[in-house]
Order: sequence, then C-alpha cells, then structure tokens
Amino acid sequence: MPENTLSRPPKMLHNFRRAAILFAGGPAPAANAVISAAATAFLRNEIEVVGIKHGYSALVNYTPSNTLVEGRDYVMVNHKMLGRTRNSQGIMIGTARANPGKLVSHPSHLSDPEKSAPLKTVYEALRSIGVDLLVSIGGDDTLKTANKFKMFQERLPLDAHRIPVVHLPKTIDNDYRGIDFTFGDIQGYEEAMQAGRVLHAWKAGPQTVELRRQLEQMRDGGVYVLSIPLAPYRCPPGPYERASMVAAYLKQAKPRSKVLVLDANPDVTSKGGLFKAAWRDLYPGILEYRGNAKAVGVDAASMTIKLEVEDVKGDILNIIPPHRAGDIAQKAGLITTNNRWCDVDWRTMESKAAPGVHVLGDATLSAAAMPKSASMANSHAKIAAAAIVESLNGRAPSPVQILNTCYSFVSQHEAIRVSSVHAWDDKDRTLKPVAGSGGVSAARTSIEASYAWS
Repeated sequence: MPENTLSRPPKMLHNFRRAAILFAGGPAPAANAVISAAATAFLRNEIEVVGIKHGYSALVNYTPSNTLVEGRDYVMVNHKMLGRTRNSQGIMIGTARANPGKLVSHPSHLSDPEKSAPLKTVYEALRSIGVDLLVSIGGDDTLKTANKFKMFQERLPLDAHRIPVVHLPKTIDNDYRGIDFTFGDIQGYEEAMQAGRVLHAWKAGPQTVELRRQLEQMRDGGVYVLSIPLAPYRCPPGPYERASMVAAYLKQAKPRSKVLVLDANPDVTSKGGLFKAAWRDLYPGILEYRGNAKAVGVDAASMTIKLEVEDVKGDILNIIPPHRAGDIAQKAGLITTNNRWCDVDWRTMESKAAPGVHVLGDATLSAAAMPKSASMANSHAKIAAAAIVESLNGRAPSPVQILNTCYSFVSQHEAIRVSSVHAWDDKDRTLKPVAGSGGVSAARTSIEASYAWS
C-alpha cells in the first residue's frame, strides 16, 4: 500500500510523549468510534494515550495529596483495549458534566486566581501524569472549556509547559449537523410536512420512526413513493437502498403494494447496475424506477407529488428535498458555492472562507467523483487530524490518499459495495480519483452483507 495512504498513515515527526483523551457532557452516538480513532492515531505514532475517566470530575478534585490514581481516575489505552470498540455502545472512558471553566465568563476572569483556580487544577493534574497534549470531546460547553483552558495557559510564565488542546465537537447546541434541506425548492413542502403528510426521514429521529409507522399501517395494495433530489445529496446510494428494503418488507407483509421511485437524476447515481439487477430479480411488479422525475411541488390534501411533466399520487410520500450545508455553516459564513456548500483546502479540510476552521463530511463542496458518505467523512477527519498535528509541530501538511467504501443492502441477507481511492493532485490543487482504483461488487452476495455488518 502506498506510504501516503490514510488507511495506514506514515509515522509523523513530533515532540509529544503522552496524550490525554476525555469525554464530557451528555452521551452521543459513535463516542467510542471517535475515542478509538483518535487513540489509534496517537498509538501508531508512538504517543502514549491516557483515557481520563468521567470527564473533568477527577481532574478538578486533584491536589498534591489527592493524586490521580490509574484505574480509578484514568486508564492507559492500548491497542488491545481498543479491539472491537468502535461499534460498541456506551462511552469506554465514561463522561460527566464537571466544568472547570464555569466561573470564567470573560477573558479578564482568567487573571482572577479564584475564578481560574479550577482550570489551574486541571493543568496541574494533567502535568502530574505527564500529559503534554489534550483531546477533549464534547458539546458546546466542553468546547468553551477547551478554549478557556488554552487561554488560561497563555497567561502562564513563558518557561511553563503548554498543553496543546484539540476539541472534537459532539454537538453544538443541537446545531452541529452535516446537512440541512432547501424545502423551498419544492412548493408546498413545509406545509405538508408540518401537517404530517410528507416525510423526508433523512435524519435519524422522529421522522424515521414515523416512516416505519406509516409503512406498517399502509393498506395492502398501497403505494409508497420515494422522491430523490438531484445530486449531490447525503449518501448517494441511500435512497436506492431504502427503496430496496421497503420493497423487501412489502414483498413479505403487503405483497399487493408497490414502491415507486421518482429520481430527479437521469439514472441511479451509485451502483446502478447492481441495484437494477436486484430490483429486476427480487422485486418484479413491486418496485418501479423512473429517472428524470424531479419533484417540484406537493399537494398534501390529495397526497400528490407534482413533477415537471405529470402528477403522481401515493399513500406514503417520502420526499427527500435538495440538500445544503447545515445551518451552523451558514451562520458562520462558511458556505461558498451555490449558497449550498463549503469549499475547503483538501490538504487540511480548512474552509476557504475562514482558514483555521475545518469543515468535514457532507457539508463540503465535494471534489470530483467524491460521494457524501460516512466513509468519506471519516477520511476527511483523518486529513484534518493529520494536518492539525503537522500544524502543532510547525510543519506543512503532506499530500494524502483516502479510501471510500460503501455497502448497501438490497435484501435482508444480501448487499453490494462500491469503493474508490482519491489522491491529491498538485496541479489542480484538489483530490481526484486514482485511475484504475476502486470499483463495485461483481454481484449481490451474503458475503458482502457480512462485511457490511462487521
């Protein structure tokens, strides 16, 4: 494998000996995946990793006579501990809501010995166990605490050791999201959605639960209509996988029913041949696909989707609106293109509108042939992490290669796959697909399904 691939990145030159990772605030999905990815990156670069248990709670209670105890207050993280943790539930190092920065509400408070005392205690606790780099994971309050801790250290004597801080946002007052929707592109959509007549169900939560409820209650012989927006949108094969799984359910539970896929794109945007083969073989007479069928309006009263050339009625209207970068990107002035996406420097994932701010995943203006996928977002995070480490050590980022892999189920027991490799092109200053790399499954198989679950 090439040395500059992010699947096994080269070891980096650095001055760090021991990094600490802590998780604070409320729980969040994929907490262990984030902790594991960060710890693995450090371990691969021969940096010891300390997992601080239960957020800041032990750190703020540190005194020279009440020292941190391994096993109770922190754990030494190794590869064995991280084995098979990425998909596990819970938070492997625990969490708590102790906030050492809660007394600091203005920069001047950092010079107040009483108000900055908890931050000083955290600093002394971390130094007592040899920590020289801190990764904090948490929401808005934890982000502010990380910033206050950094600012507190700026006021230390010049010869004092500084602990660099990297914060990984969990949520930011519920605004931390990769994408939002442009409901206004489809006339009548918002009114229909508020009336409960239309769902997008493209973010996990109440709408996905409601979609399941509606499918279970739909009459046998009913029509489930899935409308797909023009690309780019989050998870290119996602709508086609959903159509397949709904068809699989209806085939068993309501065999006289129908799935109608209305795609604004000319054809299936990902794994087209494999999806169509599965539909033809597994769901004849149940699933119908129509390309160039763009939704421009919806009539909630009559349960009708208005297309550019015709109207279509259904019992369930699952209309996915066009996407754009999330509201937080819009409020921060990071959106640069078509009033929808954030252009970035692909060597660092820094915003071109605001250098120093890293934008990852679906919110980015995708490079050529780059899908808005979870796998790709994971690679974006690796690019940003590597660039931050280089920056902390005063070096320029190195060109990279990244891998995208995406599995889609077409039935309960069979899946298909697509893969691609993207590399930095110095001439065009962007990431491009590597010629001859990647590809799709030869066919749908149960083996691919087992890989998808693993």
